Amino acid sequence: MSPEKMVMMANQIAAFFDTQAGDPAPRIAAHLRDYWEPRMRGQLVDFVRAGGEGLTPSALAAARLL
Repeated sequence: MSPEKMVMMANQIAAFFDTQAGDPAPRIAAHLRDYWEPRMRGQLVDFVRAGGEGLTPSALAAARLL
């Protein structure tokens, strides 16, 4: 998957959980674990290690929990 699409998808998921009370990062991470295949999660983790540019703060925090 292209990095742009991956960032867009992660940010969309984060936007949903950002509307709920409390820290969204653990819920975003749980969603990614439940619904993203291992290759997608690995790509996201690698992207974050390279800087994670474009990810929202909550999406970035969630990716760091993976």
